[in-house]
Amino acid sequence: MSHSVNSAKITTDLLPQKFGKGGLIWTAILVSLCLLGLYAYYRQVTLGLGVTNLRDYASWGIYISNFVFFVAISLVGSLITAIFRLNDVKWRTPLTRISEIIAVSAILFASLIIIVDMGRPERFWHLFTFGRLQSPIMWDVIVITTYLTISVLFLYFPLLSDMPILIKNSKDGSFIQKFYKFIGGFWKGTAEQFRISEKAVRIISVMIIPIALAIHTVTSWLFATTYRPGWDSTNFGAYFVSGAFLVGAGGVLVAMYVFRRAYKLDAYITEKHFDHMGKIVVLLALLYLYFNINEYLVPAFKMKTSEEHHLRSLFLGEFARLFWTAIFMSMIVPVVVLLFPKGRKPLPAFLMGVLVVVGSWFKRYLIVTPTMLSPFLPMYNVPESYKHYFPSWEEWAITTGSLAGTLLIITIFTRLFPIIPIHETIEEMESAKQEKV
Repeated sequence: MSHSVNSAKITTDLLPQKFGKGGLIWTAILVSLCLLGLYAYYRQVTLGLGVTNLRDYASWGIYISNFVFFVAISLVGSLITAIFRLNDVKWRTPLTRISEIIAVSAILFASLIIIVDMGRPERFWHLFTFGRLQSPIMWDVIVITTYLTISVLFLYFPLLSDMPILIKNSKDGSFIQKFYKFIGGFWKGTAEQFRISEKAVRIISVMIIPIALAIHTVTSWLFATTYRPGWDSTNFGAYFVSGAFLVGAGGVLVAMYVFRRAYKLDAYITEKHFDHMGKIVVLLALLYLYFNINEYLVPAFKMKTSEEHHLRSLFLGEFARLFWTAIFMSMIVPVVVLLFPKGRKPLPAFLMGVLVVVGSWFKRYLIVTPTMLSPFLPMYNVPESYKHYFPSWEEWAITTGSLAGTLLIITIFTRLFPIIPIHETIEEMESAKQEKV
């Protein structure tokens, strides 16, 4: 009896819930931001890239910064899910689906923001018909497409075991029940299906780790193979990967707290999860700080003429305030707070996660813009506006719309599917009972 009551309570607690007033307001805000972004993009397509503040020197701006941010935070899917699954980390279950949907939504919008940056979306198909494998851009297209496909499968396969529960608990004949039956009605929960599913998930877990590392390394090569001050670095691959791990873990901390509060999941996403994730963030922040020191100390020590303008603009010049704020926000402050047990409680851990995510976004902006404004040849006889870059309202609207779109996908997903796996949670409960006996 106790077993059935516990199973029933888990199912009731974790089933998707209808949006309340707060959820509807949140969704309306996200939709409004997405529509504003679409309007700004319509202006960009019809009027041209002249509506942006991208110019001859700053030809890469906030769009590419946003692309790098999306690629970075998408690593969270492989960090939490694949690595933890392969190592059989017991406390991973409440975090896996959160991580997977963040990864899918982020890499999807990473793909879209690149199309926005192209300026001529009707030529996108040229990448596939006239693309050259010698180009790092083609490497990125291939690895992003592969990573998106595998991430969707990685989200879908573990979801199948919850399908019978969702079908059973939805209204007979309703649209949502038909939707569940369409995507998972074939799942009967037989031993053979579980065996095939577990094998598939394990294979994908092995595959997705090198692919995830490859996507961030290849993205870094887009910069490192471009001959410009600040990007001419063999450290860039490790620098990008370590930063991606950090922002991904910070994103999970934020999502854990939000879902815990919004859906009253205190019994499932416990203080233990925040404690463990807080320790992981400390480790990753220190690792990223190490690669930041490598990235800037060696060029600063040699201080070649070509690097001098770039480094001075970061350390002492027009980008200094943003640069040091981003360093302290994304690395130093989170390490100091999360080192202590009280700092790894839900609320402070959430706040540190927010600092990591926000600081990391601005860090990506600083990877792109100062370098574009520090060319090897000095800027002579150009308009003053060419020597500076600040995004136009269209660029801000499109960027904000893409971030809102990512959150909207996650929001809709949580309305349709349990954000914590129901079947896996029940299985864990039963295993824990058997171990006690």
